Amino acid sequence: MLKSGTSIGANIHEVQNRESRTNFIHKVKIAAKEVEETKYWLILCKQAESYPFNQDLENQINEIGLIIYKILSSSKKK
Repeated sequence: MLKSGTSIGANIHEVQNRESRTNFIHKVKIAAKEVEETKYWLILCKQAESYPFNQDLENQINEIGLIIYKILSSSKKK
């Protein structure tokens, strides 16, 4: 979860120095995939008795996902 969660930020940070619009969209798509992977790990933590679960983390990843999907949607329209 740490790897996929931090990868979101790394990819978004990397798009600040994008080479092209296509590159920008590609990196944002990777970040979106990492959002989904992080959501998956949180679901497992929520369902497993032996792992801690934090509702705030789930809320935050859902908000981040909405932002990333909006960026992706807006980028494709231009």
